Amino acid sequence: MTASDRRGFIVAQTRLRPVPHAPEIQLHVADEATELWQKTEDELGAIGLPPPFWAFAWAGGQALARYLLDNPDIVRRKTVLDFASGSGLVAIAAALGGATSVTAAEIDAFASSAIALNASVNAVDITVLLEDVVGRDDGWDVVTAGDVSYERDMAARVTAWLHGLSRRGAVVLIGDPGRSYLARDLLESLATYEVPVTRSLEDADIKQSSVWRFKADRHPAPAGSV
Repeated sequence: MTASDRRGFIVAQTRLRPVPHAPEIQLHVADEATELWQKTEDELGAIGLPPPFWAFAWAGGQALARYLLDNPDIVRRKTVLDFASGSGLVAIAAALGGATSVTAAEIDAFASSAIALNASVNAVDITVLLEDVVGRDDGWDVVTAGDVSYERDMAARVTAWLHGLSRRGAVVLIGDPGRSYLARDLLESLATYEVPVTRSLEDADIKQSSVWRFKADRHPAPAGSV
């Protein structure tokens, strides 16, 4: 499937909607009324589509986006990496905050197409990097990661990498709604939000979600709660 095919699929299978906790941003998302929402894992596999994580505004990403929109000085005139970017929500928030450059890293080609499409809708420039960047350091000033602590091995690998980036001086921000494998002992909370989510995804209508940074990261960033 070509990039043009993926873009057409995304447009046909999603709806353009404002993000519940960051309505300044619009995303192409799946909802109960779209065919994509209703497809089973077997049906997705039959058409060659990995789980469409890019088609939803996850709680941790919404918290991170809100935090950056409310505190744009964190990213203004900075280089930003948004890891496991999904829909591109957090990357878009960073770009709206005045970042010098924003790179959205993903390993899913459909996500890369969704990020490009959503960036265009929100009139921001984002570089999409379709590769596994864990272990890589391009000297980014700020690194963001939303909803990356839901699987043990992945969480351990990503946490070690992010912690290393923090220790060398990057501002590393993690958005998380209480996933099982969040390394809470290494982190401190900067802000907590009550984020509207989809019950069928999160078993709740509102998910308390926080923005975290590593305790070793002493770069000033405003704290707060909503």
